Amino acid sequence: MNAQELRDKTPDQLREELANLKKESFNLRFQQATGQMESTAGIKAARRNAARVKTILNEKAAAAASEE
Repeated sequence: MNAQELRDKTPDQLREELANLKKESFNLRFQQATGQMESTAGIKAARRNAARVKTILNEKAAAAASEE
């Protein structure tokens, strides 16, 4: 998922994507705590993707606020 793909989505779709990423992050942390995780790179990727979605949501909110 890259930033351009995210910019094409609606704010509702982005919020849904953010919720999914938070669930994924929780599951990955749980796997790490129980010792089931094989690769820890997924935690970093999920955290960065969530931050990317939040950034795009903030950009859209700022753009909407400046138009009014």
